[in-house]
Amino acid sequence: MKNTALTHIHESLGAKMVPFAGFNMPVQYEGVTAEHETVRNGVGVFDVSHMGEFLLTGPNALALIQKVTSNDASTLTTGRAQYSCLPNAEGGIVDDLIVYRMKEEQYLLVVNASNIEKDWNWISSHNDIGVDMKNLSDDYSLLAIQGPKAVEAMQALTSVNLSEIKYYHFEVADFAGIEHVIISATGYTGSGGFEIYCKNAEVEQIWNKVFEAGAPFGIKPIGLAARDTLRLEMGFCLYGNDINDSTSPLEAGLGWITKFTKDFVNSENLKKQKEEGVSKKLVGFELLERGIPRHDYEIVDANGNNIGIVTSGTMAPTVGKGIGMGYVKTEHAAVDSEIYIQIRNNKVLAKVVKMPFYKK
Repeated sequence: MKNTALTHIHESLGAKMVPFAGFNMPVQYEGVTAEHETVRNGVGVFDVSHMGEFLLTGPNALALIQKVTSNDASTLTTGRAQYSCLPNAEGGIVDDLIVYRMKEEQYLLVVNASNIEKDWNWISSHNDIGVDMKNLSDDYSLLAIQGPKAVEAMQALTSVNLSEIKYYHFEVADFAGIEHVIISATGYTGSGGFEIYCKNAEVEQIWNKVFEAGAPFGIKPIGLAARDTLRLEMGFCLYGNDINDSTSPLEAGLGWITKFTKDFVNSENLKKQKEEGVSKKLVGFELLERGIPRHDYEIVDANGNNIGIVTSGTMAPTVGKGIGMGYVKTEHAAVDSEIYIQIRNNKVLAKVVKMPFYKK
């Protein structure tokens, strides 16, 4: 089990630690609902240093990214980031990721912790054009400072104007006394804020200064359980739940990051799928009766026939009801369609809704 550079701090704060993607990670501190509300209404900090970072450099770096990702990275300018995915050859998804253009001919790819080795091998297998690839995952830490008070609470720690960093933009600047830190507005909670990428040796100083600066704003450490409820209220996909090696980006509602203006791995088949239509779709739903939907629960019709499966579900703290995402047959995917979630022996009525569930 790997530790992050901050594991000893989480343990000293009394965090409940669990194995996650090969790392010893804090799942909660004071409780999921309280932590969720801290991020929705104030400011909280996640240690997400388990995520992977690959640096691609050279005149063919963009060409390699264009080949292995579904989105069009040629539209990126320096200081901008892009959500994308790595399609596999069978129509599924190797992983979802964020592509940062650091400078001309240099890109940072941020991938999921559980897929670091898989993604590295996949991208490497397509690198027959001499791109310099470095796996920085073990050397870098990542903090997500999230919530509506994040910008105000952290402004004293940097010379850049945090309120001017737009969504999916970033700056490389000073932060908490450390130079050349990536400050990125690519949050996963829907409540604003930003991420800090720094070297492992720097992260403890940053953590301490973040909590010092944030104290007047009620800043708190937040665990992975609240990260999951926050992202689910936004309808953001989680790899391994809502997308995986056998779900296509079009089935997952990720057509907006699947650009057929270029050729990429399996683009011909995905283009054909788009033209012919998909047989199942990822939808959001809310329960109309009491109950909590969970991953892998069956979705059925009024007669009890299986029409799909729940991929993520929870009792949503801000929304105040049972919500979830799942794949259903396309004829049941329209907004307001009535579906049922099979919770043990009960068929619990739900309806398909437009995501996100949480609206500011």
